[in-house]
Amino acid sequence: MDLHLDHVTHRYGAVEVLEDINFTITQGHIVCIIGPSGCGKSTLLRLIGGLEQPSGGTVLQIGEPPADSRNPLTYIFQDFALLPWRTVRGNVSLVLEDQPLAWRAREAVIDDVLRRTKLSEFGDAYPRQLSGGMKQRVAIARALSVNPACLLMDEPLSALDSQTRELLMDDLVELWSREPFTACYVTHNLGEAVRLGHKVIVLSRRPGRVREVVEIDLPLAGRSATHRAALEALQDRLWTLLREEALAADHELADA
Repeated sequence: MDLHLDHVTHRYGAVEVLEDINFTITQGHIVCIIGPSGCGKSTLLRLIGGLEQPSGGTVLQIGEPPADSRNPLTYIFQDFALLPWRTVRGNVSLVLEDQPLAWRAREAVIDDVLRRTKLSEFGDAYPRQLSGGMKQRVAIARALSVNPACLLMDEPLSALDSQTRELLMDDLVELWSREPFTACYVTHNLGEAVRLGHKVIVLSRRPGRVREVVEIDLPLAGRSATHRAALEALQDRLWTLLREEALAADHELADA
């Protein structure tokens, strides 16, 4: 299933947040969205996920979600959103408990996603016993358990230290390489965008408009090891596109 944004505009009262947004999230690809603070990135993700309706334009689902998709559009947040009184297995199980699954089938799904996210040994642990990186792995496992057509990822690594962020990026690449998934990934981090994105949408300051769409024609697996110079050049290009917009947005926020 592809997602296509067709002339999407959004306002909060008199404030125009997004204007005339057009791009496509192609099945099996990761699309990263970057832009200066306050440009509407998270708002755009909510519109894509159907949590809000755009003031103008449409978000189109083209094609059908996977036949076994239990929740076609599924979020992963930066704050993990885990229930502290539930174990790792319990947190993953939460999103399956209203599904028409027999107990054995549900346990098999949980075992599978814990294995895929390297959490099999931690099923009985509670969130308080886990590092930030492990908590985010639990959130990823929970999202994968419903076999989404598209993962909607809102700054999923921003709360983590740099070493843990690198490890989680490696994990995401490994997951995608074994079983390609579709994702829309909002980030402030240009390194994450060029490391994970097949396409990077660069938004202007508010009202957010698509300033440029940067295609990254490099294999996802092995990018950080074998394409370091190319990734650095891409990151420099993105910063060149963003720098003046970011300065202007910062001044606007300071004035406000």
